Amino acid sequence: MVTIADLLTQVEDSYQDIISLQQNLVRIPSVNTGFMPTGNETPVCEFASDWLSKNGITSEILESAPGRGNLIARLPGASNNAGLLFMSHTDVVPVEDDDKWRFAPFSATVAEGRIFGRGASDCKGLLTAQLMAMHILNRNGVKLKDSLLLASGADEEHGGRYGFGWLADNHPEKIAAPFAVNEGGGNVIDTGDGGFAYILGVGEKGRLQVEIDIKGSSSHASVPWQGTNALYRLAQTLKSIEIYEPERDTSASLFEHLSAFAIEDKPSPETIDDIILQLENKNVRLASILKALSRMTLTPTIVKGGIKSNSVPEAIRLTCDVRTLPHQDDAYLVKELSQVLDGIPGISYEIDYMAKPNASPFETSFAKHIRSATATSLGMDSVPMVPGISTGFTDSRFTRPLGTITYGFSAMHPEDDPMISFVHGTNESIGINSLINSTKVMLVLAHNMLAN
Repeated sequence: MVTIADLLTQVEDSYQDIISLQQNLVRIPSVNTGFMPTGNETPVCEFASDWLSKNGITSEILESAPGRGNLIARLPGASNNAGLLFMSHTDVVPVEDDDKWRFAPFSATVAEGRIFGRGASDCKGLLTAQLMAMHILNRNGVKLKDSLLLASGADEEHGGRYGFGWLADNHPEKIAAPFAVNEGGGNVIDTGDGGFAYILGVGEKGRLQVEIDIKGSSSHASVPWQGTNALYRLAQTLKSIEIYEPERDTSASLFEHLSAFAIEDKPSPETIDDIILQLENKNVRLASILKALSRMTLTPTIVKGGIKSNSVPEAIRLTCDVRTLPHQDDAYLVKELSQVLDGIPGISYEIDYMAKPNASPFETSFAKHIRSATATSLGMDSVPMVPGISTGFTDSRFTRPLGTITYGFSAMHPEDDPMISFVHGTNESIGINSLINSTKVMLVLAHNMLAN
């Protein structure tokens, strides 16, 4: 009978195969602009499906729209019931300027122990790890008591309505499992005493888009006093947003575990800013996480308006990105916007929900399995793990309402630096050590939870 040690050795022996699989996935440009037709995720699904088939694993591709495929694969267990779902997504965000990249964005170039390319870290690295873990289990004939599912969805980068949102609405039985592991966690944070702790993503903030319409009246630019320049009202709006101080909140579960980072002060809405200020010079990543999880954020991102350089603009549209905490609903946002925009004339707005926040409990047997699998993969007796709320939305918000305890955990290597992954940015990359470690953790996790 194959042992865990044997399986981990096989991951090490598959080092080049893992790199090659990741490169092939990154080289398929499944770019999601958010405007149909876009995404083109089906070619990624077809490549992965062919790869699985060559390794004796059956899969299917469900298209929510032409070119927008969702991959579903299954390693059957004796009970025929699913025990664990591997989740990821195949779409990637656009590249703003190819010339700023060290290497061509879809070249998947290996350099300095990393694989560079759009989607390398978000989220084709996790897909690679999960595919390889499934393959190694199958190659060794590991008998499962419950089935292992793999689902890689389309459209995560624009809300998931063609991906996991569509699957949850139309094919919930295809992704039904009691537990799921996805992106949205698994990074390492320095604990301040030379050690580290993993962040287990138990939930996520909500994401809303606010379209603010600012009205004035037009005139010729040579006689601007005959009109009302909407740009000046835009300036008022932007200044009001800039000085806005959101309500502080320390209800997220991470705040109950700050002692793991040698923080002895009890966090509260009144003290959290002082705690963050003390951290900013010695643990900038933790400071940033605590700042994001202690408040709603309202961020201007796009301005559109004006028709001609010699005409006073009468209409401007300002787009803002909003991230809410799990208990903050649209009524809360309306209340906050009313304060921010109070007294500025010619203002109206619309709110579009892109993602509603939700969370899974932290103290579960599944969390213990993830902690144990991570320690085993690293050759450690145990690893510290604390709950976190993702500041960006993930597809996990679609599986939690189905009754699935869903965590974000991509299992980066503790010696990797997440600050140089540049997710969504120029020179996005993934550390090869993290890719290997993620494969190990997915493999051990599935084996420990599902093997007879």
